[in-house]
Amino acid sequence: MITLQTVCAAIPGLTEAELRRWLDQDWIRPDRHRGEPAFRDIDLARVRLIAELHLALEVEEPTVPLVLSLLDQLYATRRQLRLVLEALEPPVRAEVAERLGPQV
Repeated sequence: MITLQTVCAAIPGLTEAELRRWLDQDWIRPDRHRGEPAFRDIDLARVRLIAELHLALEVEEPTVPLVLSLLDQLYATRRQLRLVLEALEPPVRAEVAERLGPQV
């Protein structure tokens, strides 16, 4: 379990107040342990992404949910394409993978 304080210590410039605001805005949805957020590695990765967008790239706070939504859609589409590719018979899979190129 990764605590809120551990997350803040791991990400330069991130304050506990800011992380709590991101939680309140539902940008991150960690599990709960005794009423406190219990972050998993995937949650920590999302916090790092938000920190990079908001703190490093200076994406304005009202824009962050839109960017997160678009990224979530992109990742979901990639997962779906990977599942489709895995469901194909090996010769067809090889042909499709070749036509799609190295992105998949």
